[in-house]
Amino acid sequence: MTTAVVAPFRFFSLHVVRARRVGSSLVRVTFAGEDLRHFFSDGRDQSLSLFLPHPGQSAPAVPHELGDGWWQGWRELPDDVRAVMRSYTLSALRRDPDEIDIDFVLHIPAGPASAWASGAGAGDRVVLLGPALADNRAIRFRPPGDTDLIVLWGDESALPAVASILESLPAGQRVRVWLEAHDAGNVRELATAADAEITWVVGEGSVDALREARLPAAEHPYVWIAGESGCVKALRRHFVRERGIDRRRITFVGYWRQGMNEEQLRASE
Repeated sequence: MTTAVVAPFRFFSLHVVRARRVGSSLVRVTFAGEDLRHFFSDGRDQSLSLFLPHPGQSAPAVPHELGDGWWQGWRELPDDVRAVMRSYTLSALRRDPDEIDIDFVLHIPAGPASAWASGAGAGDRVVLLGPALADNRAIRFRPPGDTDLIVLWGDESALPAVASILESLPAGQRVRVWLEAHDAGNVRELATAADAEITWVVGEGSVDALREARLPAAEHPYVWIAGESGCVKALRRHFVRERGIDRRRITFVGYWRQGMNEEQLRASE
């Protein structure tokens, strides 16, 4: 396979090093490969596209030339051959040796990515579309310099991003966080030096909990919300219409949509 840079992004040929549970329905998979020496990221909510093999395949089927026309070439492969593509957030990047972590939610019933992650083992091969530049457009968490309060909301699909964002915040930064977990076994401590209050909601109800919450007074708040598209849109409307926050100070990302797989979601967008 020939790799190519799609500035500022690149395709990486990787393999699984290990997989371990980090929650009742969360699996952290560690990947390595020589290509990772070209992988750079400032972290936070760094988005990645992961290509996975179908059952019975030893490696994901992707176009031989992964250049500017990769999307069309990938789409033209037969449905039962074409690699499964899913979007994830970078959980961690380490050097010496070069490794990255990606967290997977194990759904019931399992989709193709969830099924792959539940059986991932050392040596399993994947292809990743990720950053070749540390500061890139797939990092969306960008609070303005005058921000005096950060508000974060996410469901389990956004947990890796929220965890990484919290780790990046400086001491004294005020931040209020709402996280939704479908299973109490996925609730965990999140490391941060910031002045953070983290509210976990087990089951549904985190949207209403945030709507009803009394936020600290702030002149220049910044809001980051990510997860299921319908919830994200509802919260964005809430912050703009009911709390009067400038829409330019709100970052919102639909990671998934109820009733749709990623191919259907991309097509709808």
